[in-house]
Amino acid sequence: MVKFFKYMFATFAGGIVAAFVLFIFFIAMLSGLAAMGEKETKIKENTILLLDLNGPIVDRVTDDPFADAFASLTGEPTPEGLNRLLSNIEKAKRDDNISGIVLESGMVQAGYATIEEIRNALIDFKTSGKFIYSFSPIYTQKAYYLASVADKIYLNPSGMLELKGMYAERMFFKKALEKVGVEIQVFKHGKFKSAVEPFLLEEMSEPARLQTEVYINSMWNHVKVGIAEARGLTPEKVSALADEMPMFRSDEMLIESGLIDGLKYKDEVLNELKEVVGIDETDDLEAIKNNKYAKVFVSEGKGFIRQKIAVIYAEGDIDGTSTDGIKSDKLSKTIRKARRDSSIKAIVFRVNSPGGSALGSEIIWREVKLAQETKPVIVSMGNYAASGGYYISCAADKIVANPTTLTGSIGIFGMIPNAEELTNKLGVSFDGVKTNKFADMPSITRPFRKDEKELLQAYIVKGYDTFIGRCADGRNTTKEAIDEIGQGRVWSGVNALDIDLVDEIGGINKAIELAKDAADLDEYRVVELPEVEDPIQQLMKDLTGEARMFVGKSLMGDEYKYIQTLENLKNGYQIQARIPYNLEIK
Repeated sequence: MVKFFKYMFATFAGGIVAAFVLFIFFIAMLSGLAAMGEKETKIKENTILLLDLNGPIVDRVTDDPFADAFASLTGEPTPEGLNRLLSNIEKAKRDDNISGIVLESGMVQAGYATIEEIRNALIDFKTSGKFIYSFSPIYTQKAYYLASVADKIYLNPSGMLELKGMYAERMFFKKALEKVGVEIQVFKHGKFKSAVEPFLLEEMSEPARLQTEVYINSMWNHVKVGIAEARGLTPEKVSALADEMPMFRSDEMLIESGLIDGLKYKDEVLNELKEVVGIDETDDLEAIKNNKYAKVFVSEGKGFIRQKIAVIYAEGDIDGTSTDGIKSDKLSKTIRKARRDSSIKAIVFRVNSPGGSALGSEIIWREVKLAQETKPVIVSMGNYAASGGYYISCAADKIVANPTTLTGSIGIFGMIPNAEELTNKLGVSFDGVKTNKFADMPSITRPFRKDEKELLQAYIVKGYDTFIGRCADGRNTTKEAIDEIGQGRVWSGVNALDIDLVDEIGGINKAIELAKDAADLDEYRVVELPEVEDPIQQLMKDLTGEARMFVGKSLMGDEYKYIQTLENLKNGYQIQARIPYNLEIK
């Protein structure tokens, strides 16, 4: 109940804070406009590219001139974009002024698939002969997986390194809902469709546990092999070290095991870097951060190229309540414009979504299908491309997934609350008049009647049949074959390759290469879509979204994401095609 009042207060206080944020509107605008006016950045010889990744990484970030202003308000780090990171790492590989890269990423906030793409780009960077150093006071397991590709990994002498294997956890709301007198009425198809379980059960069902064990072991196997190859160990040794929980072991164990190269303070690492780049210890190192390096021009030796490959980003819930999620109408319009643009010869559809509205997924699927009939469409899957995320992907010519991508989850469900017991407790009653049999359907103040349940369940089954039909057409197979691997079951990228849900393992660069080949292009340039919003429009969106999130997180911390889940249920489309809610891989 305390959390309930916290949520109520957060909703109320969000409006107050939004008003306060408006007070600094002109300050943010002035600083933002000043940033927009910055010219191309020049760098000197022996410059180090500093990748500070101690914060959230999204698929795409644009030059939002107001981001830093809001970051200072909320205390949250400014999100970094995978698109900018991959572009800068590739550019640094060619840039004669860049001597190497220093990673400061001990608290990276990203999914394993995102980390995989950055990691692969760094491996490619090393072919230039330039160095990569990593230093941090603390490494989370994800951060260590990323850092493991570095030539040298250093940890603060009083620091900590996390390596413990993977753990997937879900939160269950059943008892909490019972206490307040709310019953969740569920309609689903697929024994593995576990997105509804948090509202019906107190623990994982056996099918949910089985599918989780399969994909989490697949992910862990890939990660430990990657660490082993980078550090000259065996996968068995990495697993054995994880069982020892090195975070709480001696410093000597970390070095002797081969997990790190040494324990050093930052000044000691800086002095070593000075020696590597060949400057005097009393001189300052030349370094540039990732966002600034994006403004450095490095020629590729090409003139203007008209032929384009469009990378279209689809990130977040489909038609959920978030301002940053996927809006089916807007995304469909973007795909349609790319289809009609004769200068765009192929489309890479980057999907990083746990799904959402089944109707919204169908709307987007239609535009992807029409585009695929006109020009090559290659899907690149991010951390998630499951349920609705797979729905909007299945019509593509080819699907590329990372080894640790979570995909599949082919199924749909509907959830409608029955708050009759709660309203009775509150002394509130309802009465009305209807003209037809189903005129009062759906109602959240009474349980569903038998004929209403049958009607809704039939609708869900029909929706599932449509879903597997879309998948069968896109994957050139039968509904029966899709149903066998569907039923709401979640798969890792590696698992999905084995069962023909995806065609290739790789990241967005792999997808772009496949698009180039499919369109038979010798030269091309990449354009990112949707087009960047006007800075003022972006500011107004930030004002509302950031203010509310600031209050919610301040009051509830990490638990705020569960409130967002409930909001999506309350305000979003009731027929959903999505992965289990708030699935966390730690």
